Amino acid sequence: MPSNVTTPAASPVTTTYAVSGMSCGHCSATLTRVIGELDGVTGVDVELDTGRVTVTAAEPDDTAIAAVVDEAGYELTGRA
Repeated sequence: MPSNVTTPAASPVTTTYAVSGMSCGHCSATLTRVIGELDGVTGVDVELDTGRVTVTAAEPDDTAIAAVVDEAGYELTGRA
C-alpha cells in the first residue's frame, strides 16, 4: 500500500436539539460559543423562533451538550 494513502475520517453527524429559554441574540451567541467549544463540534446553528439548536460533530455527545446548555442557563429538552 502506498505511503500517501490516508484513512478517511468519520463523516460528521448533524443532530438537532430542542432548547427552551432562548429569546434573543445574546442567547444565540452564548449557545453557539459554549457548544462550539466542545471537542469534535464543527458547527452550531441556533434558531430562536423554533427553539432548535443544530449541532454538527464527529460524534455528538448528548450528555456533554446538555451539560453546557444547562450551565449557560437554558434547558435542552431532547432531540428534535
